[in-house]
Amino acid sequence: MPLQGPDPKPGDLIEFHRSIYQHWGIYVGNGQVVHLTDQDGYSSLSSAFGGTAVVRKDPIERVAAGCIYMVNNKYDKKRCPYPPQKIVKAALEKVGQKLNYSVTSANCEHFVTELRYDACFSDQVDNATTAVGVGAGAVAIGVIAAVMFASTRNKKHNQ
Repeated sequence: MPLQGPDPKPGDLIEFHRSIYQHWGIYVGNGQVVHLTDQDGYSSLSSAFGGTAVVRKDPIERVAAGCIYMVNNKYDKKRCPYPPQKIVKAALEKVGQKLNYSVTSANCEHFVTELRYDACFSDQVDNATTAVGVGAGAVAIGVIAAVMFASTRNKKHNQ
Protein backbone atom coordinates (compact mmCIF):
# COMPACT_ATOMS: atom_id res chain seq x y z
CA MET A 1 0.00 0.00 0.00
CA PRO A 2 1.19 3.50 -0.62
CA LEU A 3 2.48 6.16 1.66
CA GLN A 4 -0.31 8.39 2.93
CA GLY A 5 0.48 12.06 3.29
CA PRO A 6 3.78 13.87 2.79
CA ASP A 7 7.06 12.17 1.89
CA PRO A 8 9.17 11.39 4.95
CA LYS A 9 12.20 13.44 5.85
CA PRO A 10 15.16 12.15 7.89
CA GLY A 11 14.27 12.00 11.57
CA ASP A 12 10.50 11.63 10.99
CA LEU A 13 8.46 9.07 12.90
CA ILE A 14 6.87 6.58 10.52
CA GLU A 15 3.67 4.83 11.59
CA PHE A 16 2.87 1.52 9.89
CA HIS A 17 -0.76 0.45 10.21
CA ARG A 18 -1.02 -3.26 10.98
CA SER A 19 -4.33 -5.04 11.46
CA ILE A 20 -4.58 -4.64 15.25
CA TYR A 21 -1.72 -2.32 16.18
CA GLN A 22 0.74 0.20 14.75
CA HIS A 23 4.42 -0.45 14.17
CA TRP A 24 6.83 2.51 14.37
CA GLY A 25 10.17 3.42 12.83
CA ILE A 26 12.47 6.40 12.27
CA TYR A 27 13.05 7.46 8.69
CA VAL A 28 16.82 7.80 8.15
CA GLY A 29 16.83 8.75 4.46
CA ASN A 30 17.38 6.91 1.19
CA GLY A 31 14.14 4.94 1.63
CA GLN A 32 15.37 3.36 4.89
CA VAL A 33 13.76 3.03 8.32
CA VAL A 34 15.35 2.10 11.65
CA HIS A 35 12.95 0.20 13.88
CA LEU A 36 12.73 -2.13 16.88
CA THR A 37 11.47 -5.43 15.56
CA ASP A 38 11.78 -9.20 15.41
CA GLN A 39 14.63 -10.89 13.56
CA ASP A 40 12.67 -10.90 10.29
CA GLY A 41 12.03 -7.15 10.40
CA TYR A 42 8.26 -7.26 10.11
CA SER A 43 6.82 -6.89 13.59
CA SER A 44 7.82 -5.94 17.07
CA LEU A 45 4.66 -7.57 18.42
CA SER A 46 6.11 -11.06 17.98
CA SER A 47 9.02 -9.91 20.16
CA ALA A 48 6.60 -9.60 23.07
CA PHE A 49 6.81 -13.32 23.66
CA GLY A 50 10.61 -13.43 23.76
CA GLY A 51 11.19 -10.29 25.81
CA THR A 52 13.82 -8.98 23.38
CA ALA A 53 13.85 -7.35 19.99
CA VAL A 54 16.50 -6.19 17.56
CA VAL A 55 17.10 -2.78 16.02
CA ARG A 56 17.14 -3.07 12.25
CA LYS A 57 17.55 -0.79 9.27
CA ASP A 58 15.28 -1.88 6.45
CA PRO A 59 13.75 -0.44 3.30
CA ILE A 60 10.52 1.37 4.17
CA GLU A 61 8.53 -0.72 1.67
CA ARG A 62 9.82 -3.95 3.27
CA VAL A 63 8.73 -2.77 6.71
CA ALA A 64 5.36 -1.67 5.35
CA ALA A 65 4.85 -5.16 3.89
CA GLY A 66 1.78 -3.96 2.00
CA CYS A 67 0.32 -1.97 4.90
CA ILE A 68 -0.49 1.73 4.86
CA TYR A 69 2.20 3.93 6.40
CA MET A 70 2.61 7.63 7.05
CA VAL A 71 4.73 10.30 8.68
CA ASN A 72 3.33 10.87 12.17
CA ASN A 73 5.33 13.27 14.32
CA LYS A 74 2.32 13.54 16.61
CA TYR A 75 4.27 14.45 19.73
CA ASP A 76 5.90 17.54 18.19
CA LYS A 77 3.19 19.68 19.81
CA LYS A 78 4.10 18.31 23.26
CA ARG A 79 7.87 18.00 22.92
CA CYS A 80 10.62 19.68 20.97
CA PRO A 81 12.30 17.10 18.72
CA TYR A 82 16.05 16.81 18.38
CA PRO A 83 17.55 18.10 15.13
CA PRO A 84 17.07 15.55 12.31
CA GLN A 85 20.79 14.76 11.96
CA LYS A 86 21.02 13.93 15.68
CA ILE A 87 17.95 11.65 15.47
CA VAL A 88 19.32 9.83 12.43
CA LYS A 89 22.80 9.45 13.95
CA ALA A 90 21.37 8.04 17.20
CA ALA A 91 19.07 5.68 15.29
CA LEU A 92 21.87 4.35 13.09
CA GLU A 93 24.09 3.79 16.14
CA LYS A 94 21.41 1.46 17.56
CA VAL A 95 21.23 -0.77 14.45
CA GLY A 96 22.13 -4.36 15.32
CA GLN A 97 21.56 -3.97 19.05
CA LYS A 98 19.36 -6.43 20.87
CA LEU A 99 17.13 -4.61 23.36
CA ASN A 100 14.64 -5.59 26.02
CA TYR A 101 11.09 -5.55 24.73
CA SER A 102 7.89 -4.92 26.65
CA VAL A 103 4.52 -4.17 25.06
CA THR A 104 3.73 -1.75 27.88
CA SER A 105 7.05 0.00 28.54
CA ALA A 106 9.66 -0.74 25.85
CA ASN A 107 7.90 -1.23 22.52
CA CYS A 108 8.68 0.09 19.03
CA GLU A 109 6.84 3.38 19.65
CA HIS A 110 8.75 3.95 22.91
CA PHE A 111 11.97 3.25 20.97
CA VAL A 112 11.37 5.86 18.26
CA THR A 113 9.99 8.55 20.56
CA GLU A 114 13.05 8.28 22.78
CA LEU A 115 15.26 8.81 19.73
CA ARG A 116 13.25 11.81 18.52
CA TYR A 117 12.33 13.48 21.84
CA ASP A 118 14.54 11.90 24.53
CA ALA A 119 11.34 10.68 26.21
CA CYS A 120 9.35 7.48 25.78
CA PHE A 121 5.70 7.74 24.76
CA SER A 122 3.20 5.25 23.44
CA ASP A 123 -0.37 6.30 22.79
CA GLN A 124 -1.09 2.68 21.85
CA VAL A 125 -0.32 1.61 25.40
CA ASP A 126 -2.14 4.58 26.95
CA ASN A 127 -5.21 4.00 24.75
CA ALA A 128 -5.23 0.26 25.42
CA THR A 129 -4.91 0.84 29.16
CA THR A 130 -7.81 3.29 29.05
CA ALA A 131 -9.91 0.88 26.98
CA VAL A 132 -9.20 -1.98 29.38
CA GLY A 133 -10.09 0.26 32.34
CA VAL A 134 -13.30 1.44 30.68
CA GLY A 135 -14.16 -2.10 29.65
CA ALA A 136 -13.51 -3.43 33.15
CA GLY A 137 -15.61 -0.61 34.58
CA ALA A 138 -18.47 -1.43 32.22
CA VAL A 139 -18.28 -5.11 33.18
CA ALA A 140 -18.27 -4.19 36.88
CA ILE A 141 -21.31 -1.94 36.42
CA GLY A 142 -23.05 -4.73 34.52
CA VAL A 143 -22.30 -7.24 37.28
CA ILE A 144 -23.52 -4.84 39.98
CA ALA A 145 -26.70 -4.12 38.01
CA ALA A 146 -27.33 -7.85 37.53
CA VAL A 147 -26.80 -8.54 41.25
CA MET A 148 -29.11 -5.67 42.21
CA PHE A 149 -31.75 -6.86 39.74
CA ALA A 150 -31.53 -10.43 41.03
CA SER A 151 -31.66 -9.23 44.64
CA THR A 152 -34.73 -7.08 43.95
CA ARG A 153 -36.39 -9.93 42.09
CA ASN A 154 -35.70 -12.37 44.94
CA LYS A 155 -37.11 -9.93 47.52
CA LYS A 156 -40.32 -9.56 45.51
CA HIS A 157 -40.53 -13.33 45.03
CA ASN A 158 -40.09 -13.99 48.77
CA GLN A 159 -42.80 -11.50 49.80
